[in-house]
Amino acid sequence: MLTQPTADFIEQQLNAELPIMNLQVINESHLHGTPTDDSHFKLVIVSTAFVGQRLLQRHRTINKLLSEALAGPVHALALHTYTPDEWQNLHDVPDSPACRGGSKDRND
Repeated sequence: MLTQPTADFIEQQLNAELPIMNLQVINESHLHGTPTDDSHFKLVIVSTAFVGQRLLQRHRTINKLLSEALAGPVHALALHTYTPDEWQNLHDVPDSPACRGGSKDRND
């Protein structure tokens, strides 16, 4: 169980383990019917550690570093991982997909 806010834990874990040039930890829980919950996050990470790695390798690295949060409060994690060169050429970070269920407030 995490002993600090989820976003803080995510930021500290990633900064401690990766050479990060840019990190955005965005709590999107409010977009999924859980406004007071720390369960849905979008991460934008730029790191030299991703150079030469395929997307799956990058995601596995992040998932391993955040395994404690993923086993606990985090239900959904949108990962946008870039090398410095990819980030420099990027025009826009993709939006997270719309929530497809799970909200108690849904009427459909």
